[in-house]
Amino acid sequence: MERIAVIGCGGSGKSTIAQQLGRALGLPVTHLDAVYYDENWQPLPQDDFAAAQKKLVAAERWLIEGSYAATLPIRLAAADTVIFLDLPARTCLWGIAQRRWHYRGGQHHQDGVFDRITWNFVRYIIGYRKQMRPKVTRLTAEHGPHAMLLTFTSRRQANRFLAEVTGVA
Repeated sequence: MERIAVIGCGGSGKSTIAQQLGRALGLPVTHLDAVYYDENWQPLPQDDFAAAQKKLVAAERWLIEGSYAATLPIRLAAADTVIFLDLPARTCLWGIAQRRWHYRGGQHHQDGVFDRITWNFVRYIIGYRKQMRPKVTRLTAEHGPHAMLLTFTSRRQANRFLAEVTGVA
């Protein structure tokens, strides 16, 4: 595992698993929210965002977390491992509630996530498995068939995997 893409719904735990896995494997971690948004929550133009990812995946070793389906093929084509956090909506909603409680809103400096909960974001999370999962699955099959795909459908599975990799029970 030298080039890892961590993908999944908002609130699924992408940032957390990326930080822990990156630390355990000595991989540089990039949080795509920090690349895509500036400190005022203004997005990078799509072409610039794609170019930034192409530069990131050209490195020998990396761990990139974030979904961004429009540019997912860039990461999938270069990854040797894809971790898909395919968690239920209620788990992801609980994840964003915990994040809000912990950070009290605003942008997190360590991972670039902007803790902004809107009804559109909540609807996205609720509909993720029906609307986005098929797209992510298709893109993964098309652009990442060479990569080892690890799909976790619960926090317990993801934590078990982390414990195996990090050696921490």
